[in-house]
Amino acid sequence: MTLLLALSLNPVYVTAGAIFLFVTVGMWFVLARVSGDDKPRAEARLDMMRKRRAGQATAAAGDDTASKKNEALTAYLEKAATPLADKVSGNEKEMGQLREILMNAGFRREAAPIVYKTIQLGASALGLFIGSAYGLFANGFGQDMIIKVGGGLIIGFMVPKFTLGMMAKKRMEKIFLGLPDALDLMVVCVEAGLGMDQALRKVADEMEKSHKEIGEEFGIANKQLQLGRSRSEVLQALGFRSGVDDLKQLASILIQADKFGSSIAAALRVQSDAMRTRRRQIAEEKAAKTAVKMIFPLVLFIFPGIFVVLVGPAGISMYRNMLSQ
Repeated sequence: MTLLLALSLNPVYVTAGAIFLFVTVGMWFVLARVSGDDKPRAEARLDMMRKRRAGQATAAAGDDTASKKNEALTAYLEKAATPLADKVSGNEKEMGQLREILMNAGFRREAAPIVYKTIQLGASALGLFIGSAYGLFANGFGQDMIIKVGGGLIIGFMVPKFTLGMMAKKRMEKIFLGLPDALDLMVVCVEAGLGMDQALRKVADEMEKSHKEIGEEFGIANKQLQLGRSRSEVLQALGFRSGVDDLKQLASILIQADKFGSSIAAALRVQSDAMRTRRRQIAEEKAAKTAVKMIFPLVLFIFPGIFVVLVGPAGISMYRNMLSQ
């Protein structure tokens, strides 16, 4: 007891304890101020909501800035492509097919085919220039230079086409994968008492967060309905813009249900179940093809290493035995 009293009265220990207590209280105060525990619960929740709203406003401002930049770039491309409209445009059938692919990729502007043709022309000219420069510096004037020039021209012409096809395919795949969820939400909306127009509006608002492409397509369909177009035309245009066969089939089912007065919710539920079954079958098909696709990496990269590990020591022993004899 006397020892403890002596230690407690020691100035060194008293100073160390005071410093420890001061640092602990200071850290507790700072953490309380940062976390907001010193505020009432209602005020802390209001501050959290303000910060969340400020973050959403900042994200919206960033999206607006990005959209403005995209609009400015699109307007510049349209302005640059306008003088070349008569020269780069092909026949009506070719332009119709190109417009359909552009719509499937998400480009719905009126001048989109002309802009694409202008980009393709510029890419071909760039490929021609690069092939000519490379052929001239590598081989000089000759047959090899002509081959390189032709190769650069073909590559420059095919790159925009290949890129557009990949963008359209990727967007169609996203729509296909997210369509069952959109149909389930539409079933809930219809069974809750909403009409087709209100259901489309609700699905467009909700799917904008998880499946942006479906939200855009349904939003366009909703705007077309508000402008006075008939429901059958809007649904047909929805299937045409997306390029997804299941969405085209859904549009036909909805048109028939609206025409004959049958239950829209039942038709949507059956279509949703069929799409989920098809999506599962596609996943099973890809899983079944995995074994076949793994043969080439196994043969090229794994089997040689296994062969060296297993046969290598035996080969070295045989080589040494032959040298000793």
